[in-house]
Amino acid sequence: MTFLLGLTGSIGMGKSATAIMFRELGVPVHDADAAVHALYRGRAAPLIEEVFPGTVVDGVVDRSKLSDRVIGRPHAMRRLESVVHPLVREEEIAFLRRAVAERRPLAVLDVPLLFETGGERRCDAVLVVTAAPEVQESRVLARPGMTAQKFAAILAKQTPDEEKRRRAHFIVDTGHGFPRAKAAVSDIVRALAGRPGSVLGSRLDEEAGSGRIA
Repeated sequence: MTFLLGLTGSIGMGKSATAIMFRELGVPVHDADAAVHALYRGRAAPLIEEVFPGTVVDGVVDRSKLSDRVIGRPHAMRRLESVVHPLVREEEIAFLRRAVAERRPLAVLDVPLLFETGGERRCDAVLVVTAAPEVQESRVLARPGMTAQKFAAILAKQTPDEEKRRRAHFIVDTGHGFPRAKAAVSDIVRALAGRPGSVLGSRLDEEAGSGRIA
């Protein structure tokens, strides 16, 4: 059975770059953020507009407008998650079914809020991407539209990096340069080669039994 590796890390740590490294090694990766982006351009848009009127422009969710409505507002964020998370879960299950059908030895779930949502229980192991705080801050504040206030609000919603690292099975530090990080990813892929997964089969059986997927 496919070994399922959870990939996570706080904002600005280099998680997306690390996911690309796995793809370059031929490992299938499900990107939860990319799934959300696609849903914002598709079937989630009318559902979000119903809950947060004025956040959809020309049929596409305006992420800036939506962010202004939910960041720092826990109740609003929970309402948004109640709309989006079930749709993302459907996309994830479809990805996992493909990985099993293709007999992939390893698959990666790239989930920013893996620990925050209890998603580590859905994985055989967890890899945390990290970097020094000053590296993280420099990367994040260089992003268009990012402010110190937004950065602080995002960090407040995320499990602290130190706690993530404590709970990780594997750690990749991108703060020492991406070539070193890529070498670490290669080592992880080799370490997991041929190791049987234990959670995926039961997960798919459970989802099928619940009637949530075909």
